[in-house]
Amino acid sequence: MIVYQTTTRTLKRQVYDRIAVQDDVYKLELMKDIDITSSSLNRTLDELLHEGWIVESGLGPSTGGRRPTLYRMNTGHRYIFGLDISRIYSVLGLYDLRMNALYTHRWQMDEQMEPAVLADYVAARIQEALAERHLSRQRIMGIGIGAVGPLDHEQGTILNPAYFPAAGWQNVSICKMLTERTGLAATLDNGANTALIGEHWAMRESNIQHMLYVNAGAGIRSAILSSGQLVRGAMDKEGAVGQMVVQAGGARLQEQGNYGALEAYVSIQALEQQVRQRSRIGLEFSKDGQPLLPEQIHFDTLVDALRSGNTVLRELFNQSAGYMGIGLANLINTLQPEKVILGGALINADPGYYDTAIAVAKKQIYGEERLQPVFSRGILQENAVSVGAAVMILSQMEM
Repeated sequence: MIVYQTTTRTLKRQVYDRIAVQDDVYKLELMKDIDITSSSLNRTLDELLHEGWIVESGLGPSTGGRRPTLYRMNTGHRYIFGLDISRIYSVLGLYDLRMNALYTHRWQMDEQMEPAVLADYVAARIQEALAERHLSRQRIMGIGIGAVGPLDHEQGTILNPAYFPAAGWQNVSICKMLTERTGLAATLDNGANTALIGEHWAMRESNIQHMLYVNAGAGIRSAILSSGQLVRGAMDKEGAVGQMVVQAGGARLQEQGNYGALEAYVSIQALEQQVRQRSRIGLEFSKDGQPLLPEQIHFDTLVDALRSGNTVLRELFNQSAGYMGIGLANLINTLQPEKVILGGALINADPGYYDTAIAVAKKQIYGEERLQPVFSRGILQENAVSVGAAVMILSQMEM
């Protein structure tokens, strides 16, 4: 299990985490992986059984003596809410301790979705989920939140994110707001980190120690896992990777940031801006046979046109994917991850975008081909942020 914070885990927590990795574990397996005496292990297992965190799941194969007792996580002992607050849509999920989704709700982030409106909406959906599953709040460990940064995760505050459709998303004490409305403790981290936590959880049996997660959507967000630990800078700047210069003296996005920055080529805003500029100088762009004004051109219309075979859109998406590949190669050459996961609206818009980005990246990665990382869209994909936010709560649980 990923260690969200650098802490010394108790033996009890180590035993629980080891059991959580797989179903049906017996004592000998636990003693091989954990430095613990037989008497201490017996005592720890008794405590976990008594408290309800694990259950006996049967008997293992005999090796000549008594068949060993098998143990597994009690998935329904507690539950966790995971919340993804993004610029395009948000997601609320209710998960058991195995991160099986018992309830999922997704909604658009439009001009009406100001902080207080969102908090009220989430509180109503939480009440709905609890009623559907006949659960009391006492069974809920908390709410994990993965949100667009920058933010102060220790204070539970979203600071000043760019490109939100609604007003008011500056210095928002989102954890306090949700706790006041739901009575549940809330913990905040940026969405790139929680997405990485979620994807790492989903592939936990692979024991990957070095991973890079990049999300390309309204902006570019990234997170890094090194030696099994999340890497944090002195400040939360999850979108800083978007300011990597990939073309000296190149374009600038909405008169902000660096000239030639990755975000100026690899973002929803960049593609919308390029198409709107072309439409002003003669490119006809339509939807359902009706011509669109530049201000009517949005990402969903671009994706529809792309899937309909629009050659101009294909060229622009391929160009954007090429720059994505350059940015990925720069990150990989610096960080040397084992696994690279790509997510976000741009990656999911068209299979060709992902394929082109990976092909370009592979050509520019330094070193032998056998040492290149494994690329993936991930296992959880669009649910990675909310699942990871729930795993974050589980990882912080004290035993």
